[in-house]
Amino acid sequence: MEPIEIGLWVTGGLLLLVVLGMRVAFAAGLAGMVGLIWIFWAKKDYGFDDFGWALGVAVKTAGQVPHSKVSSQALSLIPTFILIGYLAYYAGLTKALFEAAKRWIAWVPGGLAVSTVFATAGFAAVSGASVATSAVFARIAIPEMLKIGYNKQFAAGVVAAGGTLASLIPPSAILVIYAIIVEQDVGKLLLAGFIPGAFSALIYACLIIGLALTIKGFGPPVSGFTWKERFASLPPALPIIFVVVTIICFVYNPFGGDAWGTPTEGGAIGAFVVFLMALYQGMRWTQLRDALLETAKLSVMIFTIIWGVLIYVRFLGFADLPGAFSDWITSLTMAPMLILICILLAYAVLGMFMDAIGMLLLTLPVVYPAVMALNGGEAVSAADSAFGMSGPMCAIWFGILVVKMAEFCLITPPIGLNCFVVAGVRDDLTVQDVFKGVTPFFIADAITIGLLVAFPQIVLWLPSLA
Repeated sequence: MEPIEIGLWVTGGLLLLVVLGMRVAFAAGLAGMVGLIWIFWAKKDYGFDDFGWALGVAVKTAGQVPHSKVSSQALSLIPTFILIGYLAYYAGLTKALFEAAKRWIAWVPGGLAVSTVFATAGFAAVSGASVATSAVFARIAIPEMLKIGYNKQFAAGVVAAGGTLASLIPPSAILVIYAIIVEQDVGKLLLAGFIPGAFSALIYACLIIGLALTIKGFGPPVSGFTWKERFASLPPALPIIFVVVTIICFVYNPFGGDAWGTPTEGGAIGAFVVFLMALYQGMRWTQLRDALLETAKLSVMIFTIIWGVLIYVRFLGFADLPGAFSDWITSLTMAPMLILICILLAYAVLGMFMDAIGMLLLTLPVVYPAVMALNGGEAVSAADSAFGMSGPMCAIWFGILVVKMAEFCLITPPIGLNCFVVAGVRDDLTVQDVFKGVTPFFIADAITIGLLVAFPQIVLWLPSLA
């Protein structure tokens, strides 16, 4: 059997394991090990005495993955970004953000829901985890919305959808993972996420205002705040801006010249600044312990997925499946943009059955080379490309599109993780309630993705300045 055929059979087995409910990390690791053994044994024509040799070589090959890949300095960004989010919660920055957004924005139709969206976007700027963002605002924003008569399903949907903004707005753990998989500049990818993230929040807000204007009693505005009260709400929320500016300055020097440091150093400085704020706000040892434990749990989950999937990726290299898929994609007679749209639609379907990080880790080693080949290759110039952009810019643009699709998958049934988190935090909500509440946001996400595809400069303008 040819290596390509082995790759297809093992990939089919992996998808079956995932559909049957096995965790992505373990399914990918198991499939990768079986595939490596199969590949090496096939080289010896399946000799009975050679199975032990094939097993030994496969174990040694897979055993090199955890250290060689996860020891990457760029991956150290992930725990620091997650820690920033949990420390910000205990520093009271989330409540301050929500209160400031409420006093300044809640007067518009559907104002409290709009305030929640912009508050989650602000918190996303200091938190790299969508799950953490959803969990925090489920405790803060949903009770406020229920008090003034919001439908509980929609209130939960606003929080679940708003939490997805942490996937795009830096610091974003998923963007870091994408950058490492495709070997692109982490700093430029983080910069590229700012405008699309803010753009997504604006589309969500417009959707909510439109619903409030067309459905009677949908989202009553909240008024009565004086200008003095509004301005008084700003100082407690300013630390968020300070942390964001700190991280940006380390990633991209706004005054020209070399950056002040690496993204890793920016993440560490940001975590330290938020830690000092939390201490100033009166954080106790138990709260610090909880923040560290939650950070460790989420980091270990992400790293475990990375380990398992990278074993599978190592197998894909031996099977040459990425190269075969790239050749097939470039041989299609359809327009390149139509093929790209089909790939994004495939991500939407796949995300119904897999978590976002696992989905990207499993697919990008195969899909990314195909998309780059479709554009003309890694070194293509903008003038000679299919999508009107150079190879490095195409890598950034496709990264933002894929991460936006991963956001979409965080709220789609039956696996939408943010929906499960919101339901888990609130005893008065079921998962079905949250899934019903996020339904309108599918339309908003579809519009956002369409505009990002049609107007790539929304994504590429900021990184082009770096």
